[in-house]
Amino acid sequence: MFRAVKDQKLVSRNNLKTENMETITFDKLLLKTAFCCMAADGNIDDREISILKSLCEKSTLFANFNFQDEINLLVSKINHGGKTFIQYYFNLLKEAKLNEQEELTLLDFAIQTIKADEQIEYSEIKFFKNIRHRLNVSDETILARFSDIELYLEDDIITEGYLDKITSHFLEISEIPQFDLIAVADQTETADKED
Repeated sequence: MFRAVKDQKLVSRNNLKTENMETITFDKLLLKTAFCCMAADGNIDDREISILKSLCEKSTLFANFNFQDEINLLVSKINHGGKTFIQYYFNLLKEAKLNEQEELTLLDFAIQTIKADEQIEYSEIKFFKNIRHRLNVSDETILARFSDIELYLEDDIITEGYLDKITSHFLEISEIPQFDLIAVADQTETADKED
């Protein structure tokens, strides 16, 4: 869990500014992150709602916060916008200027929400990877805080980016020697020798 004192300092330092997008407070970004994680598998489970409500109640960031109104606003927005809502969230996250502690707090909300229903779907891991891709915190720092999520940080072998990465790595570390020409026997020479 995260420290309440640190959280209070995060929210009191102003709204998060994004380029060409809305101004969003850190508490709303956390809520939107967790909400999107809930929706990532196509099902909003009661346990996910419960853990998110609990996270909000425990954090000083969510003082004077009506959880039901805020979560239902997000439900309305995703119902109306669908994938556009998710893409907008990704753009918002990419443009947000977060410090390392804020990024770790955001990941904490995401991880706890994903794990809440005790069924981690591939779509949720993929969604987490999309979040992580938009943050600056290192994998080492993430794993130092959340040691059980290594799977969430692994590259997918099926993506072109990963294939490009392993190809590039292979070429960097490999030494290709000069090979001798290969002599291929003529078909008639081989037939004559067999007779």
